[in-house]
Amino acid sequence: MPSWKQAFREGLVSGSCASLLSVAYLAWAGNRRGQPAAPVNAVSHWFFGDRSLRQDEPSLTYTLTGYLTHHAAAIFWGVLHAKLWGAREEAKDPVPAVGGAVTAAAVACFVDYQLTPKRLTPGFEHRLGRPEMANVYAFFALGLAIGSMLMKRR
Repeated sequence: MPSWKQAFREGLVSGSCASLLSVAYLAWAGNRRGQPAAPVNAVSHWFFGDRSLRQDEPSLTYTLTGYLTHHAAAIFWGVLHAKLWGAREEAKDPVPAVGGAVTAAAVACFVDYQLTPKRLTPGFEHRLGRPEMANVYAFFALGLAIGSMLMKRR
């Protein structure tokens, strides 16, 4: 099992990749509805309450807080993924790496919507449909896999 320092290093990279890909998808999905910032703004509902769920336009207050919250959560999941999966030999190969990342994203989704109080859920579920939400987690998993494999090649 990797040390926490190693897991944090890998989680910083893989979580950042996961955050960037999933936020790009959030903006794309929001843009399809005519409001690219709305799903990202909604993530800040843990701090600003329902106002952020109704905020359609990009703003430093809601969009930046939503993005930073999403990014921090992605790094958290990236570190856990790296700690539990990162030292395995099969984690270096693409298919098992993607499988491990999909598992991590599925666990994150379960925790986000089954174990987390409503005030602390991701929030974008208020602005997106279920298929779009599934895609957010798919892009999240892809980012975890890419980041993790990049770190393994070092």
